[in-house]
Amino acid sequence: MAGRKPQFAGTAGRAFQRMGLVLAAACALAAAMLGITALRVTRQAHRDETRPAGAIIVFGAAEYSGHPSPVFRARLDHAYSLYQRHLAPLVIATGGAASDPQFSEGGVGRDYLRMRGVPDHDLIAETQSQDTAQSAERTAAILRTNHIDRCVAVSDAYHMFRVKRMLEAEHLTVYASPRPGSIPSSPAVRARVALREAFSFLLWKLGRIS
Repeated sequence: MAGRKPQFAGTAGRAFQRMGLVLAAACALAAAMLGITALRVTRQAHRDETRPAGAIIVFGAAEYSGHPSPVFRARLDHAYSLYQRHLAPLVIATGGAASDPQFSEGGVGRDYLRMRGVPDHDLIAETQSQDTAQSAERTAAILRTNHIDRCVAVSDAYHMFRVKRMLEAEHLTVYASPRPGSIPSSPAVRARVALREAFSFLLWKLGRIS
């Protein structure tokens, strides 16, 4: 009949509409998960759970030709203060090599702590990991070898949520000890960092599911 639309056109239109609704729902769910996780990241950032444990784990940051970056040095200094308080008998510095294969973050961290006075028998360097997840996995293996199941994790405040969950996934009891002064002063920066950490955490969780 003239002017009548083909039936398949109406069917296709309804299918595209359903696809659009499903896509919108998926986007809304993803946004909600990201927002909720960002709030959890923020809450963890303001907690200091420092207490005695079997080891202190310092998560690496950049190093420059064998010298820790200011951020990494601040993490190491905080770990040193915890060691000086006798909160743990062992300190593990983590992180592999970046552009310069001669140095690793873990090795640089160990050398810095040795220079500050931590004896070799109380130091371990994890030097092969390339990201936070690998640092958690490899450090957990070191702890299991040393029959340790409780640790104090040291990193920046907004990194602590992801660090803690990754170590807990390795069946460890983890106490978060963020380095002092690591919460950004700007609300905009805090929000951006929280969302970035939430996104990284959710990607890691998705990878574990798949």
